[in-house]
Amino acid sequence: MKQIYLVEDEKSLNLLLKKYLEIEGYEVITFSDGMSALSRIHDLPDLWVLDIMLPDIDGYEIIRSIKEFKEDTPVIFMSARNEELDRVVGLELGSDDYLSKPFLPRELVIRVNRLFERMYGKEDTEIDDIIIVADYSISINQRTVNDQNKEIQLTNKEFELLLYIAQNKNIVVTREQILMNIWGFDYYGSERVVDNTIRRLRKKMDKLNIETLYGYGYKLVTKV
Repeated sequence: MKQIYLVEDEKSLNLLLKKYLEIEGYEVITFSDGMSALSRIHDLPDLWVLDIMLPDIDGYEIIRSIKEFKEDTPVIFMSARNEELDRVVGLELGSDDYLSKPFLPRELVIRVNRLFERMYGKEDTEIDDIIIVADYSISINQRTVNDQNKEIQLTNKEFELLLYIAQNKNIVVTREQILMNIWGFDYYGSERVVDNTIRRLRKKMDKLNIETLYGYGYKLVTKV
């Protein structure tokens, strides 16, 4: 079981993120201040998830200390401050990913899963996870979608977007959240790419009930 150290001073968010990560199968140790986190850098967890704004010291100092102790330790950082500045500084200090507050807890889980896959590879014992949505069978590991016995051909981005809204079913997700999770934080193109991809999904999978919240985002509506 991989171990994650989570540094977040907002108690409710700390508990919520911890719960989501534990449900995913991770061991999570939490800290509510920077000094407590700094004292545990020698523990060498598999991943640090930390907020930039803390009551005593900022996350920049923690990232520096983590990377000085063991340079290849992965770090995901979160911030509600100047997004562009924090993102650039964090990346320069060696962080591996960035989340701008507010975000859905599931976004963090997806980022963590992808980072672990990138850093450590997929586990040999990993089983094929299947999500059923509107009679469609979505295989996460095989990256396939079937309507009964017929496979539906999707592009990589179409599949990733489908999986993202399926994992956040009955929750409104903004275009910005979709762009960040599917196209990445370094994407600087038009938000229209989200609308166009949703349009293609609706055409290929006409049993999906994807609601549009004009000027905001989308919601995949299911009965369960």
